[in-house]
This record gives sequence, structure tokens and C-alpha cells, in this order.
Amino acid sequence: MDRQPVVAGQFYNGRENALRSEVQKYLALASEKSGRPTILAMAPHAGYVYSGAVAGRTLGRADLSGTVVLLGPNHTGQGRALAVWPEGRWFTPLGGMAVDSDLADKLTRAEDRLSPDYRAHLAEHSLEVMLPFLTVINPEMRIIPVSVSENRFDVLASVGANMAKTLREWPSPVSIVVSSDMSHYISHDQAKARDAMALEPILALDPEGLIRVVRKNSISMCGVLPMTLGLIVAKALGAASAEVAAYATSGEAGGDFERVVGYAGVIVD
Repeated sequence: MDRQPVVAGQFYNGRENALRSEVQKYLALASEKSGRPTILAMAPHAGYVYSGAVAGRTLGRADLSGTVVLLGPNHTGQGRALAVWPEGRWFTPLGGMAVDSDLADKLTRAEDRLSPDYRAHLAEHSLEVMLPFLTVINPEMRIIPVSVSENRFDVLASVGANMAKTLREWPSPVSIVVSSDMSHYISHDQAKARDAMALEPILALDPEGLIRVVRKNSISMCGVLPMTLGLIVAKALGAASAEVAAYATSGEAGGDFERVVGYAGVIVD
């Protein structure tokens, strides 16, 4: 089953040439690549006018493999808690990205809590917004989209261990891209302070610390669950360091500093 775009013309430009030009502009903001293969990159998923520069600086700096597991939050409440889109293509105005159905099948067979499920993805925007960037970076890239709403750390830890085992045994390298915004609808200064608290355990490669800090301090990081899972997998795959590639709030683009959303880009290698 193919997935058609649901936020083209809203979160990002719906016209092919204009979208490609916009994404290229954002990717060109990136500093030179780190020189090491990227195990995990986290980038934001808001409208490009607000978060596109952070996403571009992050994904442009990342050195991603030709196959990417996409981990994103579930804003709709539909579908399974760990939902894998198992086959087909995901379309944007830039064309279709193929799902690596063999790896999707391998992941779901190795871990039965990873469920083949379309419903969690059909109206969800968080992974779709990543695709134009990934398409421009590598139009031949293959993806495995996973929607994450499982909120029990012990389950995420177990699932992450099994995912990492499967990825280690896969014959070609696989990267992870996590889609997440940070704090929502607080002042610019409050967002910077709270987001710094959440970024601290991320930079320490501490997934349990991340979920604990976010919950203790009521940080409205929408992708905390996929990022927790992503960090668990990345650590099991040998991740040794993390860096903040970019940070901004919507206030810097829109001018309203009283009610912002925070955006962070992170690279783990």
C-alpha cells in the first residue's frame, strides 16, 4: 500500500520545483559533515517556515545510510503503539520513497510488539515532513516508517534491544531519523530553558534520563517516546557521542516570542 501526502501545501510547499528549491536552501545551511556515519539524527517536523532551517542544518550535516528507520510520534491517537508501515511507497510532491519491506518484515518478525499497521500513519504528519529532505539528500533512500506512542520505558527498552539486534545483523548499514519538536506554546526564554534540560540527557546518550526529565519537568516534547526508543537502539549499535546541530524557536521566524515552539536538531554517531 502506498501512502499519499496529507500536509503538502500546508506544512511545506505543494509544488515540486518550489519545494525542491526550498529544501535545497535549508540543507545548504548545514556545516560540513562530521566525517563519521550517523547512527541517529533528530529533526523537527513543523511547517518549514518555522523549523525548516533547523531540519536542514541537521539533516544536511548528517551522514545517513541508504536505509533509514523513521521514528515519529503519534499525534492522532490512531493505530498501534509501535506501528510499522510494512511496504509500498511514501509520496510527496518530489516523488515516492520506497519502504524497505524486507527489513520491515524482519523487524516485525523479530519483535512482535512492532506491528504492521497503516492506521497510525495515514493522518500523521511527523514522518511525512522529513521526506522531502531525505528525498533531496538521496532519492534512492529506502525507509521503514515507525509510529511510536508506547509510553512504558521497560517496553521501549526491550523493543529497542531487539531492533538493534536485527539492525546489527542486517547486511547493509541502517541509520535512524527521529522526528520531534521540543517545547510547545510557552515563551521563547522558557522554551530555551526547558529544551536545554531535555537536551542534556540526549547529549549524554541517556534514554531513561530523557523520559524522566521530560516527565518531571512537564516538557512538551512531542517526540520524547520515539527519541527514547531511538537512543536505546543507537546505544546498542555503539553510539559514542551526540551533538546539537541546530536550535531555534518559532519566535525567531514568526516574531511572536510569547508563545513559541522549540526546535532542536541532534546528531548521534
